[in-house]
Amino acid sequence: MSTLEHKVAVVTGATSGIGRGIAEHFARLGSHVIVHGIARDDGVETVRRVKAAGRDAEYFEGDLRSEDVCRALIRFAVERFSGLDILVNNAADTGRGDLEHIPIARWDAIMAVNLRAPFILLQESIAPMRARGGGSVINIGSVLAYVGEPKLGAYSVSKGALMTLTKNAASLLNRDRIRVNQINVGWTLTEGERRVKREQEGKGDEWIEQAIATRPFGRLLAPLDIAYAAAYFASDESECVTGSVLDLEQYPPGTLANS
Repeated sequence: MSTLEHKVAVVTGATSGIGRGIAEHFARLGSHVIVHGIARDDGVETVRRVKAAGRDAEYFEGDLRSEDVCRALIRFAVERFSGLDILVNNAADTGRGDLEHIPIARWDAIMAVNLRAPFILLQESIAPMRARGGGSVINIGSVLAYVGEPKLGAYSVSKGALMTLTKNAASLLNRDRIRVNQINVGWTLTEGERRVKREQEGKGDEWIEQAIATRPFGRLLAPLDIAYAAAYFASDESECVTGSVLDLEQYPPGTLANS
């Protein structure tokens, strides 16, 4: 079983959904957690859950579109816990928009959160991880990274670029025993997905039953599914694994559904 005993982790976008699931699971495995987000009440709730699992946690609020916020987040973790072992780049802007119609401002905002912020956070994490003799960076991507849906053009492009960042960083940082891996997540049922379907696509909750009908294992992914995979990449069980991309979905990307 994976263990993260005495590790220190930063998880971005940890106020709900996948990020919260990772934070809670890491705490159960022994890690202290810096919970990042932009919704204070939800962040405080994640902190409460981490502490209920017997580990320490702090909430850090800030907009990752700001370089200063990104760097301050890592520095806060290092100052609070005297080091850093794990960075989970989970925060993402999942806004809709195809490449023909998306405004440049929305494109820039999506790239800032989904690609620029993970780069800055990784860059700021190198020195403290090096000082610990190594570390693990886990980028949360998407199976849409390979082609993606037209309505998610900018988002898909950002996750494809994140894969290249993952592999390039892995090739650089293996000399410091800093591992960089990515989890390309499939369709996951989260509070954020419900909100986007309702607010941006105008759908009621009937979409959930329709979505489940397309899944061979009879359900959508849950945050804990991603947390299990993240724990492997965070733990010493994957100490020689770097530059890997795990496609965590019920169909291999690019294949057609079974008929």
